[in-house]
Amino acid sequence: MPQIGKQWRSLDEYAERVTPRDDEFPPFWDAPAPDRRETLKLMAAAFALSGLDACSDAPEEHLIPAVKPQPDVVSRSPNFFATAFVHEGLAAGVLVKHWMGRPIKVEGNPRHPASLGATDAMAQAQLLDFYDPQRSWGITRDGLPSTLSALERALADQREILAAQAGAGFVILTGAVTSPTLSGQLDALRQKNPGLRWIHWEPISRVHASQGAALAYGRPAATVFNLANADVVLAIESDLLSAAPGSLRYVRDFASRRNPTRTAKMNRLYAVESTPSLMGAAADHRFVVSPHELNQVIMALAAAIFDRPGPEAPPWLVAISDDLKANRGRALIHVGPDQASETHALVFAMNEALGARGSTYDLIEPVLHASADPDFTFSALVDEMNAGTISSLVIIDSNPVYTAPGRLHFPDALKRVRYSLTLTAVPTETSDATLWAAPMAHPWESWSDARAFDGTASILQPQALPLYGGLDPHRLLALLLQPSAPETQDAVRVTWKPRLGADFETSWRDALAEGVIPNSASAKSTVNLRPEAWAFSPPPLDGATPTLLLRPDPYIWDGCYAGNAWLQELPRPLTKMTWDNPVLISPGYASRAALRNGDIVEIAAGESVARAPICISPGQADDCIVASLGFGRRRIGTSGAGGGVDFFPLLEAGAHVTVRKLDRRQSLASTDHHQAFRDAGGRYARSDTLASFTAQGANPSSEEGPFIYRWTPKGPAAWAMSIDLNACIGCGACVVACQAENNIPVVGREEVLREREMHWLRIDRYYEGTPETPSIRFQPVLCMHCEQAPCEPVCPVGATMHDSEGLNVMVYNRCIGTRFCSNNCPYKVRRFNYLAFADSEPRAVESRNPDVSVRARGVMEKCTFCIQRIAQARIEADKENKAVAEIETACQAACPTRAFTFGNLADAESEVAKRKQSGLTYALLADQNTVPRVTYEKRILNENPRLVEPQP
Repeated sequence: MPQIGKQWRSLDEYAERVTPRDDEFPPFWDAPAPDRRETLKLMAAAFALSGLDACSDAPEEHLIPAVKPQPDVVSRSPNFFATAFVHEGLAAGVLVKHWMGRPIKVEGNPRHPASLGATDAMAQAQLLDFYDPQRSWGITRDGLPSTLSALERALADQREILAAQAGAGFVILTGAVTSPTLSGQLDALRQKNPGLRWIHWEPISRVHASQGAALAYGRPAATVFNLANADVVLAIESDLLSAAPGSLRYVRDFASRRNPTRTAKMNRLYAVESTPSLMGAAADHRFVVSPHELNQVIMALAAAIFDRPGPEAPPWLVAISDDLKANRGRALIHVGPDQASETHALVFAMNEALGARGSTYDLIEPVLHASADPDFTFSALVDEMNAGTISSLVIIDSNPVYTAPGRLHFPDALKRVRYSLTLTAVPTETSDATLWAAPMAHPWESWSDARAFDGTASILQPQALPLYGGLDPHRLLALLLQPSAPETQDAVRVTWKPRLGADFETSWRDALAEGVIPNSASAKSTVNLRPEAWAFSPPPLDGATPTLLLRPDPYIWDGCYAGNAWLQELPRPLTKMTWDNPVLISPGYASRAALRNGDIVEIAAGESVARAPICISPGQADDCIVASLGFGRRRIGTSGAGGGVDFFPLLEAGAHVTVRKLDRRQSLASTDHHQAFRDAGGRYARSDTLASFTAQGANPSSEEGPFIYRWTPKGPAAWAMSIDLNACIGCGACVVACQAENNIPVVGREEVLREREMHWLRIDRYYEGTPETPSIRFQPVLCMHCEQAPCEPVCPVGATMHDSEGLNVMVYNRCIGTRFCSNNCPYKVRRFNYLAFADSEPRAVESRNPDVSVRARGVMEKCTFCIQRIAQARIEADKENKAVAEIETACQAACPTRAFTFGNLADAESEVAKRKQSGLTYALLADQNTVPRVTYEKRILNENPRLVEPQP
C-alpha cells in the first residue's frame, strides 16, 4: 500500500511511490525512449552547437548617453494613477504604475473594497493587452479599410432610420453593464426610440444565481458575502474563492481565519464537488460527488436543515449539517453558478434557516444594470434575426460568433441582418462577420465608470493617449443619440455631478485620486424570503453518463483574453496546463476506457462534435468529463487563430455526450513534471491538523544539521520571506506579477514542451492520498536565497554570488551559461535563457520595467527578491536620512490572501521576523543545510472530529 503521508505531483509519480523505480530522475511526460541512432544524432548536434553559441557577433550599435535631461522631463520617479479593472462588468480597483509617462505595472488599490490592494492574474496581464500589437487599428467595412468619417455617415443614416421607425428592428448587444454612464446612454436611446432593444449577454452566465434570488425573494437582489464572520462554510460546486464576483475580497476574508497563530478561532470549510476546484483545494474536508448524485445530496441537506423528511443522507453529510446547525448565525452555504435556479433558491432558504443573513451574507440592490425586456433572451434574438425582423445590430465588446452555442447557428442568422457593427479591441470572429468593424479604445485610453460587486463606483481615467486610435462605447452610443457627440469625459462628469455634492470639482479630483467614489455602495435590500422557497427542489439530471461539464478557463475565461501570452503560458492551478485545454477525466474513467494522457477522443452532443486530447484528473467523479472554454479561437487579433479546442459548439447541447477514442495522440504542454526535486520524506507542502498543532505547542522547527563552516551575511539588513501555506490558494496572481515586474519573457508552447518556461516563481501542486479522493496542496517555490548557497561555489566566473544583506544575486554580464548552478540547486528554481525569448515575445519595449535588465540568450536568471524595489526604497530612505521602510515584492503586493511576508529579518519588530518565530515555520529541504532565507508556514486543517478516520 502507498504511504498516504507522502505527496505526489502526477499519476506517474504516484505509481512510482507504490512501486519505486530504479532510475534516479523522474520520467518525461509520455516522452518516447530514443533509439541508439537518434541518441548519437542528438549528441553530435549538441557537441557541434555548443561551440557556436558564443560565436555570434554583437550588433553594431552606438549608445548615446542622456548626459542632459530633456527639457520637458520633470521627474524620473514612478507615479501611480487609480483606475479599475472591469471583468464581467464588475470593477476591481487598481493602481497603474507610470514611468516617464508610460504604464509599466498594475498594482491593487488598497482603498477599493473589491481589491483591498490585491489583483488577480487577469488584472496583472492587462498591461500586455494595452501594448498588444494585435489590437484593432482601423475601421473596416465588408472587410476592407474604411474611415471614421464614413462610419459617422453610416451612423447618421442609422439615426434617421431610428427616428423614422422609433427604434423598431434595432438591437444593441453588450456584455454585463454596471457603468452608470453607459446604462444612462442606453436608457436615453430607448426613451428616444421606444422600439429599440438592448440585450446584455455573457457566454459564461450567472443568470441562475440572479434568478434564484428572484425565486426566493420575489424580486432580483445581489448577494454580498462576509466570510470573515463565517465559522463554518459549505461550498457546493462553488467558485467563491476563485471566480465569483468579489472573489478577491472573499478570499482575503477567508484566509484571515485560516492560520491558528493569527486568529482566535479557525474557520472550517467543507467542499462538495464533482471536479477539483480552488475551493475544494482549500477545504478541510472535500467530498467527490457525481453530478447525478448532487441533487440528492442537496435535498438531503435541506431535509436536515429544515428538520423534515427527505432522502437518506450519507454519514458525512449528517456531520456537515449538524456542524452548520451548531453554528447558527456563523454558518454559510454557497452553491456555484452552474446549478439550477431552483437550487439557488433552496440554498437561500437554508441560509435563512441557519441565521446567515445579516451575518455571513447580505442582500443588496442589484448592481448589474437590468434589461428592460427580460424575456428578450439571446435565443429569442437569434430567432428574430432568422425571421428577418432585426434590421440593425450593434455589438459592443462581445464575440457571439465564437461564443454562441452551436445549436443557435448565430453566424448564419447574422447574415440576415442588413446593418451590423462590431466595436472590439482586437479583430475577432464577430468583427470579421459584421458589415462594419470599429476598433475599441482600451480602458486605459478612455474615460468611463463602473461598479464593484457591492455597488461601489469608480471612475476609470485614461492612463495614456490612444496607441491605435479607436472609439470608446460611450462615444459610439453618443453618435447614435445626436450628430455632435460630447467628449466622453464630459458625459461621465454629467453622470456624477448631481451625486458628488456642491463642491463638485474637489469631489471629482478626490474620486480620481482615491479610485473610489465614497458612499456609492448599493443599499441593503429589504426583501423577505417567500414561503415557496422552502419547497423548491433541484431538477433531476438525465441518468445517462458521462456528463459534460463546461467551465470557463481560469485565466483566458471565455476566450476574451485568449490573445494574452502571459495568461496562456501561466500554468493552470490544478492541471498545470499551458496553451492547451484537454478534456479532464477521472482515473477510474481512464482505466475503464483504456485512455492515457494525450489520447485524442471525439465528444459528440447532438449535432455538435469536438475532438480533444484527454488529461487524467485525480479527485474527479467517474461519471463526468470536464472541458475548459475559451480556446480554439479562429481569429485572435491580426495573427490569426489560437491553439486548443473550441468547446462552445457543445454549450447548451445537453448534459449527455458520447465519447469515442481515436487512434491519435497529442503532447500536452503541462509543467506538472517540470523542476521536480526529491525529499526523502516525500513531504513538501507540509500540513497538520489543528488538534495535533494545539497539542504539540507553538515551537518553530529546527532541522539544520552540522556544518563544516557557517557563513552569515553581516549587512545592515537581512532580507527574508515567509510564505503562509494556510493562505495560498494557488491562484497564480503572484506569478504574473513577477513576470510583469521583472521583464520575464514568454517562450511559447513548443518551448514549454521542452521544459524551458522562464517563470521565476512557480506554484507546485501536490496531491496527498489516493488518486480517487486526494487532498490538494499548493506551494509557491522561488529562489530560496540560501545563506549556504550550493549554486555559488560551482560557478566558474562568479556570476552568482551573495551580497552583504543575504541576497543571492546574479551578475548577468559575467554569466557564460555553464548551468552548473542550476545543476547544483536542490530547489530547481533557476531558469536558463536558451533562446532570445525577449526579442521574439509579443511584449512592447515600452511596457518593460526600466529598473530591470532584459536578459540575453545564454544566461541564467532567477528570483532576486525584487532587488530593484529594495534599491528604490534604500534611495528614498537615504534622502530622508532614515532606515529603510517596509518593502513589498511584486508577488507579495499582488497576492489576494497576503500569503507572502517579506522584510528585514534583522529587525526583531518586523513582520517577517515574527512570522519566522511561528510554530508553523519550516524550511523546504532542510536536510540539505542550505539555510534558506525563504521559509514556509505549514498548513493547518481544522477537521471535524466526526469525519476523521481513526489512525491504525
